[in-house]
Amino acid sequence: MVTATSPISRQPTKLDYVSPTQFRFGINQLPKVEFFTTEANLPGITAGVATVATPFKDIPTMGDKLEYENLSISFIVDEYLENYISLHNWMTGIGFPKERKQFRTFRDVTSNVGEGARPEPSVEIGQIDDSSTTDRFMYSDAFLMLLSNKNNPIVEVRFQNIFPIALSALDFTQTATDVEYITATAEFAYQIYEIITL
Repeated sequence: MVTATSPISRQPTKLDYVSPTQFRFGINQLPKVEFFTTEANLPGITAGVATVATPFKDIPTMGDKLEYENLSISFIVDEYLENYISLHNWMTGIGFPKERKQFRTFRDVTSNVGEGARPEPSVEIGQIDDSSTTDRFMYSDAFLMLLSNKNNPIVEVRFQNIFPIALSALDFTQTATDVEYITATAEFAYQIYEIITL
């Protein structure tokens, strides 16, 4: 097979490596979590495989549906637990463990995602228009900004319509010999993410 381009033209022009410490993460619904975030991941994706049955070896073919892993973050909990409580309230609003009013209160009063705080919900995925539904204020958008070695933004990962699905426990102990500040972990599901080169 003959390639149309020369080997020299296929050489990389940027030789710097991505650093695991050069990032910023933010969620519109959780402004007090952004400053304290210590870890965030760019979720992986997998493509399904369809199998064509034959009398001999089954033949794998490309699937037509992507599966996205959950978004996971870790953050240091502030002294008054404000960032932890804001995430806890979001989950309580979604699950309303005591009464249905908890959902309505979070949606109408507590939610930081009001008109103008985020774009209208996307209709790209499955062409579902959720702009008229009342629970759209239960979702939020988020971003993961990757920074250069000079702390300039170079890539932005934009998450659409995320919501929390797990929040870790906070473990307190009197036996610690050094002060290690408490870190919480949260997981989010989302509609889709896009990677934008800036």
